[in-house]
Amino acid sequence: MRTLWQSLLPCVALMAFFGSASAQETRARQILDRFEHANQWRDHVMVAAHRAGSMQAGKTLYAENSIAAVEGSIAMGAEIVEVDIRRSKDGEFVVMHDSWLDRTTTCKGEVLKYTLAELKACRLVIEGTHAVTSETVSTLREMLTATRDRILINLDNKLEVGDLAGMIAIARDLGMADQVIVKENLWNQNRITTVKAAMAAIGGGFQFMPIVADDAVHDAGFAETVDHAFAPGAIELINWRAGAEKLTDTGGPLFSTRMRAAAVRGNWHIWADTYAIVNKPGGFLAGGRGDELAVKASLPREAWGFWADCGATIIQTDEPKAAIDWLAANGYRVPYAGKGERTEPGATASIN
Repeated sequence: MRTLWQSLLPCVALMAFFGSASAQETRARQILDRFEHANQWRDHVMVAAHRAGSMQAGKTLYAENSIAAVEGSIAMGAEIVEVDIRRSKDGEFVVMHDSWLDRTTTCKGEVLKYTLAELKACRLVIEGTHAVTSETVSTLREMLTATRDRILINLDNKLEVGDLAGMIAIARDLGMADQVIVKENLWNQNRITTVKAAMAAIGGGFQFMPIVADDAVHDAGFAETVDHAFAPGAIELINWRAGAEKLTDTGGPLFSTRMRAAAVRGNWHIWADTYAIVNKPGGFLAGGRGDELAVKASLPREAWGFWADCGATIIQTDEPKAAIDWLAANGYRVPYAGKGERTEPGATASIN
């Protein structure tokens, strides 16, 4: 009997290994399923952690765009982390929001003037406290490796449209292109044509999300044109506050009944942003109904609840934990497998 058990040990170890890998893939696959099948999951609002999710309750806990922030976002149950991509002097893709290093690292000067080796000598800094972390500037490959099979990753391209091909090539090399969301601003037919050509040159297998802002686009008809051109899983709709002193009552021209109907017909998510822009009024990207209203003024229903009721099924926020907790407590989230509740999609789609 002992001999038989010993002979089975390698098989048991392999089963445990593949079972663990399968569990990770299942989590990523579940998120991707909800992203790719919007109409089946309109009773669930996904949360995207802005700049990897560095804040909680108005305080910065992690360096932005850091792997530590990614780990925190995964632990709290966010579906997507958004990170920013630039290039080093020697052409490597690195994760950094600003074109300068001064605000978020121990180094000074432009990112583009540092080689990757030089950037690796820079330590990430926690904004607000100025605490120096042990993390260095991440390469895109390192960041993708950290998120692979665990969470979707949204790459905010701070370069040119043509640079997306190199980013997707790295994701393909890691076998995770389908877990990557790339996005570009679209505002007229010429821009659609340019971006569509770039996407065609890259090929398929990844997620492309158009961005449409109401400073240039004023009705849902343009989003329908974008849908026909790209068939995306989501369209990011931006409500520019434009200096208004009162809260938006409607969400602006893009968050309309027609837009919600267009999203259902196209089977794509409405992605809304509630994070604030530095040196701009609170909620600048959300008609005043942003994270500051939710957290500092303790009015989450007037912020995250408002955008969910406007049809948003993905909300990008600087406060992912607070958003997830409030959305879950108020019936806007459906637990994933392993949480002991429903994991199958709803039988009908709603435009609310």
